[in-house]
Amino acid sequence: MNGWTWNVPALGQTAERSRLVTARDIELFTELSGDYNPLHYDEEVAAATIFGGIIVQGGVGSAILNAVVAEELPGPGSVFLELNLRFAAPIRPGDVITGSAEVTSVRSDKPITGLTVQVTRDDGVVALEGTAVCFTFPLAAVPAAAAGLLPDAGSGA
Repeated sequence: MNGWTWNVPALGQTAERSRLVTARDIELFTELSGDYNPLHYDEEVAAATIFGGIIVQGGVGSAILNAVVAEELPGPGSVFLELNLRFAAPIRPGDVITGSAEVTSVRSDKPITGLTVQVTRDDGVVALEGTAVCFTFPLAAVPAAAAGLLPDAGSGA
């Protein structure tokens, strides 16, 4: 029996998403994780390191890959089973980052997809790169706003 009953990704298929990284991202991630490393907050301490200034937490930089996988490829209903990353260059507040994924394998017996992933800064430098394995659950086609998970765009919330 085929494990895919919808939108089977194709080998070589790609997707990407971009966003501006802000100081607020550091604050929010710190609230979530408890990571108060001075490299993320203390300009004087951070300037004295090899980084030469404030850098964002690795989780901030890699989070865009969650959005690529969950929203683009393989798409809604997808979760990481495995994520292997190499952190190659720092990301700073003010950088625009682009997360991308390319399908490297698709199982026919289960909705499992292998990907190469990377996050690139707007200056073209690859900040993170690696591989991922995703499982995709079949979901009913219900927009998140209709399901009450997100504020309605017209509500001003």
